[in-house]
Amino acid sequence: MTARRRLDPAERRGELLDTGARLFAAKPYDEVFMEEVAQQAGVSRALLYRYFPSKHALFAAVYQQAADQLLSVTRLDKSAPVFDQLSAGLDAHFDYFAANKHTVLAANRVLAGDPVIQSIITGELAELRRRLLDATALGDGPRELVSSALTSWLVFVRVLCVDWLTNESFTRAELHTMSVGALKGALGAVLDLDRLVAGEDAGTL
Repeated sequence: MTARRRLDPAERRGELLDTGARLFAAKPYDEVFMEEVAQQAGVSRALLYRYFPSKHALFAAVYQQAADQLLSVTRLDKSAPVFDQLSAGLDAHFDYFAANKHTVLAANRVLAGDPVIQSIITGELAELRRRLLDATALGDGPRELVSSALTSWLVFVRVLCVDWLTNESFTRAELHTMSVGALKGALGAVLDLDRLVAGEDAGTL
């Protein structure tokens, strides 16, 4: 174990999260051990468990941090067409999924029924839905109908991403095309997509 550096609690927690994130990204969930996290972070197991009482608690914190970071980088620019910005947001998520395959699969496969992890996923999807609703300026439109369509689409994209990571039966470009096409298909029956594509109602995602 390397010599421990003196850090304040927030810095130490951040360092442990970064170490955990690297290991969960590099290995399947079942192959990550708290002893290794402590060793790579240069702390004792007792100190690690003081911050995170279990591997599950560490993973949940890592995944929450990742969700927060993804939300912070997926934003629509008011000056740009909605679907252009949506495409950029999808790319940001795909970048993370590709770089953190094991983390994504752990959350969506190994821990699929875990209430804590599902709460994080549900919260992220709800925030993405809210931002999309605001971006498309649906105050005078069928907001509840569009809200349901967006929720279904976000779940569809997540399931498709997990399949992409697991089976690699289609390319990232095909994943992107299917994701955008599915949203246009779902919303086309209730919205004027030509107006949205032109950017008249672009907002902040």
